Amino acid sequence: MPASFDVRKAKILSELGTPDEQYEDLSPKGSVDSGIRDLILEINSLPQYVTTSSCAGRVSAYLEGTKGAKGGGQWLFTSHDAVDLPVADGAVYQLLGLENGEVAVPCEVEEARFVHLKFEPMILHILTATPQAAQHAATAALTSGFRESGITGILSSSSNHPATPMVAVRSSGLVFDCIIGYSTNVSLSEPISSHASTGGEASRPKIVPMVSEGYLRTLLGIANQRFKTNEERRERFRKGLLRR
Repeated sequence: MPASFDVRKAKILSELGTPDEQYEDLSPKGSVDSGIRDLILEINSLPQYVTTSSCAGRVSAYLEGTKGAKGGGQWLFTSHDAVDLPVADGAVYQLLGLENGEVAVPCEVEEARFVHLKFEPMILHILTATPQAAQHAATAALTSGFRESGITGILSSSSNHPATPMVAVRSSGLVFDCIIGYSTNVSLSEPISSHASTGGEASRPKIVPMVSEGYLRTLLGIANQRFKTNEERRERFRKGLLRR
């Protein structure tokens, strides 16, 4: 195997070995998802593979940033597991960071910052030692339901630098993105939802719901179904990858 692959794999494995409380990445959660850690360990135990980034799948509520400015958005809620729906009136609004009040729509679309409720399935990036190893991983992904998977970097720049392709394991078929609220840009002091969220106790803008709580329950129910499908596809991928 290429020496460059061995060096990079050793560095990545060293970082993954960092305790969760010390490890940080660029995801809202800030660490490797527990639901995918076993799969990552299995992949990384194979000589020709190492994962470079991952997400087990998630449902999230995200407030857009101010229009015309980079960044500035806010995660109101994230979960990498199926959501236990609260039964009390107004509890789902609170869970997702919305005001428990009358449903409304913004008077001026251009001035509004919208809240998106999203479901996103598993995504993996796997560095491979050879084009043959990459093809095997991509085939396992495609046949398990991750239909937008693909390979990059399959051509070598020179004979002295053998190709170490990257495989992206992904699918858009389970994705949904629904607008469920908007911001009036009036600050509130109450904390946002603490369930699997990253916003802590920071103040947040006032956020008005645009849909009923019943509709939100339906969307979260759909997300829970998609978590199950995502898990089934992930297991099929695992079996396909390990089958050599």
